[in-house]
Amino acid sequence: MICLAIITDKFGRPLQDLRISVIDRCNFRCTYCMPQEVFGRDFAFMPKDQLLSFEEIERLAVIFVELGVKKIRLTGGEPLLRRDLPVLIKKLSNIDGLEDIGLTTNGSLLGVMAEKLKNAGLKRVNVSLDALDEATFKSINDSGVGPERILKGIEKAKEVGLEVKVNMVVKKGMNDEEIVPMAKYFKERGVTLRYIEFMDVGQTNGWDFSKVITKKEIFQELSKAFELNPVDPAYIGEVAKRYRYAGTDSEVGFITSVSESFCSTCTRARIAADGKMYTCLFSGSGFDFRELLRSEKTDDDIKSSIVKLWNNRNDRYSDERTEESAKNKKKIEMSYIGG
Repeated sequence: MICLAIITDKFGRPLQDLRISVIDRCNFRCTYCMPQEVFGRDFAFMPKDQLLSFEEIERLAVIFVELGVKKIRLTGGEPLLRRDLPVLIKKLSNIDGLEDIGLTTNGSLLGVMAEKLKNAGLKRVNVSLDALDEATFKSINDSGVGPERILKGIEKAKEVGLEVKVNMVVKKGMNDEEIVPMAKYFKERGVTLRYIEFMDVGQTNGWDFSKVITKKEIFQELSKAFELNPVDPAYIGEVAKRYRYAGTDSEVGFITSVSESFCSTCTRARIAADGKMYTCLFSGSGFDFRELLRSEKTDDDIKSSIVKLWNNRNDRYSDERTEESAKNKKKIEMSYIGG
């Protein structure tokens, strides 16, 4: 086994966080992520044999933890569509040195799966919910699912002991009127809500800057209804800029990839459902670890490949973004790379 110190990239950023997409399918067709006109009934998703198996994911995860990864987040598509997902979570929870396992979900299946996920070793869930208004939410997810089902899933997750955060993508003309109602609802329930600026991930979501509502604009809107006090980051590389509602323990956060880049502290690698590794959410290509996993390569061979990739990493897309680069750069879809 190769013994290594903390590995860093070209800008001195360590490898600490790993996002693993377990499936490229989703049961929603959110307009900013998997629009129906692109991901329709005839869209060809990955066949099962192209997805990494649980054993392959576990093997990769062990190697990444040996290289300094402390946190793993499971993503998709919609990860709860992956059959027997608690089995994978149990495998990951037994890895020595791994401190935290989280999951990002649209929440539609959370109510029925929360207890199994918790019992398997999951600690946290981030639930995507972009509106409380039924018509607005159904318009966004384009799947006929109302917010009540997601809210029940959130309550069930809290009931079984999972830490819950809610992510709201804010897009001008889509759900701007929901900014304050969402804050009031989750403040009263002690659930952290995080506003995400509409980002130019992938090629199909019709991004342009005129549709972005920035953190500054959202903060100004919230300040009409609440007094917000800044909270210091909990750890190096924390993405959300956090605030606490005055006189409470409830928090709200902002993920500001567009208006206030956080490239300088990004410590994340991403593994897509087919085993390709990406060193940035806005990457155009990845390194195929599935091929290595299914060859005669040893763990040390795979570890050396990861070290080389990370040592050569120089991604800082959000620092360099312009409207022209956002439209012209080829980027992997959010549903494929796992957000």
